[in-house]
Amino acid sequence: MPRNALKPLAALCVLALPLTACGGNSAASDEKVVTVYSADGLKGENGDGWYDQVFKDFEKETGIKVEYVEGGSGEMVQRAAREKANPQADVLVTLPPFIQQADGKGLLQKYTPKGADQVDGADKAANGTWTAVVNNYFGFIYNKKELKQPPTTWEELLDGKYENKLQYSTPGVAGDGTAVLIKAMHDFGGEKQAMEYLKKLQANNVGPSASTGKLAPKVDKGELLVANGDVQMNYAQSKTMPNLGIWFPAREGGKPTTFALPYAAGLVTKAPHGENGRKLLDYLLGQKAQAQVSEIGGGFAARRDVKGTDANAIALAKLMDGVEVFEPDWAAIDKNLSSHIEAWKSATGS
Repeated sequence: MPRNALKPLAALCVLALPLTACGGNSAASDEKVVTVYSADGLKGENGDGWYDQVFKDFEKETGIKVEYVEGGSGEMVQRAAREKANPQADVLVTLPPFIQQADGKGLLQKYTPKGADQVDGADKAANGTWTAVVNNYFGFIYNKKELKQPPTTWEELLDGKYENKLQYSTPGVAGDGTAVLIKAMHDFGGEKQAMEYLKKLQANNVGPSASTGKLAPKVDKGELLVANGDVQMNYAQSKTMPNLGIWFPAREGGKPTTFALPYAAGLVTKAPHGENGRKLLDYLLGQKAQAQVSEIGGGFAARRDVKGTDANAIALAKLMDGVEVFEPDWAAIDKNLSSHIEAWKSATGS
């Protein structure tokens, strides 16, 4: 997916002006624009994703143009952190634990969008700095054409037939890549056991990828047999990539597992177009946009009071049937993320 460069600010602070002109009250803050930094997955490959529709509707209704920049979850947080002294983004959308990381770095300000009262407590910050806008679950994908039966266990992936045919996105850079560690630590019973497994898996792994979204086309073409992903993104991609199948690894003899991995959005601290950012957050959680999450985006509405009844919603419910959903301790993961990443690098030689 293309990553659009940010347009330069339309107005610069002039020394002769009062200092408050640099704090969000300048001419730039009056522009009919809002800049979004987002993890990939919600924008369609062919302009047919949830973001494509919602941003188009938002601009039509408000006259505010959305400037969009995307990348891996960690990459977007790192970019926002580098720009902290001179923020360029208004809204940040990323996956856990990176939304917690952004909050910890002081990159998000408190704002409770309209409709947030209908979002489950686990899917929004207790301090009011972020809320889920699209619910989602971690998963893996496989090539249905090359593999008549999907893999079912982690252990199967160690087979020689997956050598150079398996890839997962980079933990610490991509949200779904970090999710590989979280699920492996859960399924194998701890960091040590998970790293022992991932060390073995490295023999089959193609190598790093900053973006999870770029792995699906490789799986669809058969360049890869298996990769990581998430249900919303991969289900949406499967509409134009017919060879994609979604599955959830289990331990040998165990049940398939997954965990919620919502797209969470927050208003950036000292956002250059803060009022426009608030309007966009309200719109993303509005009834209309939430009803389109399954219908257009292939995801799960973040609001409890919005129940999808479309064909996608039914298919997604069926896909999740029989899969055990666990709840990670996000506070502990956020606290220990650096050490988990270092352990992974050490185990895999990455």
